[in-house]
Amino acid sequence: MILDAKAIYKIADLARIHIEEKDVDTLIPEMNKILSFMEKLNELDTANVAPLVYMNETTNIWRQDVVKQEIATVDGLKNAAKHDEQFFMVPKIIEK
Repeated sequence: MILDAKAIYKIADLARIHIEEKDVDTLIPEMNKILSFMEKLNELDTANVAPLVYMNETTNIWRQDVVKQEIATVDGLKNAAKHDEQFFMVPKIIEK
């Protein structure tokens, strides 16, 4: 596939980018070079290659979720500017 100025403008429109007219002449050979490289990749036989989701085959090792009290409520509220016995007090920011 060979790109021309019309195709460059179409691609730019689809990508929602603005291209100056002076840049089109330099973009045509660069984009044609990219497309010729991609056509070269199409020559590879990928019939026996499994689809790839991640770059490596490691799996996540999930830990069990365990609820535990790391810090006491009183200790957590020590440095709060305003608080009651259990909660932080913050100014209201949403008006009805």
